[in-house]
Amino acid sequence: MTPVAVKRSHEELKALAEAGAAELGWDAPARDVIAWVARNFELPAVTVACSMADAVLPALVADQLPGVDVLFLETGYHFKETYETRDEVAASLRVNIVDVLPEHTVEQQDRLLGKDLFARDAAQCCALRKVAPLRRTLAGYELWFTGVRRDEAPTRTNTPLVTWDEANGLVKVNPLAAWSFDQLVQYSEDNILPVNPLLAQGYPSIGCQPCTKKVAPGADPRSGRWAGSDKTECGLHT
Repeated sequence: MTPVAVKRSHEELKALAEAGAAELGWDAPARDVIAWVARNFELPAVTVACSMADAVLPALVADQLPGVDVLFLETGYHFKETYETRDEVAASLRVNIVDVLPEHTVEQQDRLLGKDLFARDAAQCCALRKVAPLRRTLAGYELWFTGVRRDEAPTRTNTPLVTWDEANGLVKVNPLAAWSFDQLVQYSEDNILPVNPLLAQGYPSIGCQPCTKKVAPGADPRSGRWAGSDKTECGLHT
């Protein structure tokens, strides 16, 4: 992937993020949030991160920024259904899917660090296969959209619509922050969007197959991620 030529400084981008947060407040509609981005940023300096649980965020962004890059963290550990959803999104939406690859394949990592690192040190596995590759890729953009929602976990209840992402050095926008899981599913159905079939099978939050379990009815939607450990985030949104 060719890095995008980012022209504005961190100071300029941080000021834009602060202005956007002030203008949009806490609960502006997702389309208004994306419209703010479209007024203040241009492709190809904007990207969408998508786990391929659903296609709501890529679809909403592509309505106003057609051809936007959609980043898929290709960890090598995804469910078959997740790969199928990625392919369906690529075929049906006006987006450009970018597979974000870690430095080593799963087989290479097994040889270097031992088999099944995720079972021994999930934090290190996430750092190598998600956080570091995403950080390298985001360096080519001015702004990224994420699908983080406040109802997903206690760690996400204060998620803003627009913020400055200090760790990655760009603007971070969460248009669906105020949405519920039911709203997400309903929007997918109403607009006939690709959706990962695992969502309807007890997996409201979908990550890598070895570290994702079904969730009990009424439980924290992310309780199936790294179940049995005190880990709640992969490090992308902390």
